[in-house]
Amino acid sequence: MKLIGSAIIFTICLRIAASIRCYECTSSNNSMCLDPTIYDKETVKNFLRSTDCEQGVFSARHKDFFCRKIVQTILHKNHDSEVRVTRGCGWVRHHRDCYKADNEDHLETVCQCFNDDCNRGGTLDSLSPMLIPFSILVLRF
Repeated sequence: MKLIGSAIIFTICLRIAASIRCYECTSSNNSMCLDPTIYDKETVKNFLRSTDCEQGVFSARHKDFFCRKIVQTILHKNHDSEVRVTRGCGWVRHHRDCYKADNEDHLETVCQCFNDDCNRGGTLDSLSPMLIPFSILVLRF
């Protein structure tokens, strides 16, 4: 029984550690994407999509996913500049956690992070309180 319980716990922990969830949005069609930290958790849960990166189109070729946030200032020639934020999964890491790019028509800041929903909580945090008592119970008997 202990061996089966240990195997179940190991499988759950391995799956949790292997996947990452990231917000996936763009402020061009969802203004909440600009700054989700100003909203309560329930509102964010209902209106801002969080995606398991391993379930996406690129998951067959990439395994080392992370979350990314891109802030672009679009420079228009005849009117005011516009700020856009894009959040999603990334798979090609940069050697710095944040970097800036200055292009002809826009300025860009790209940041990458390595926790679920870029440090707003996630699968491991929500399962940990349940996993510890379950582990003790299974391993005790």
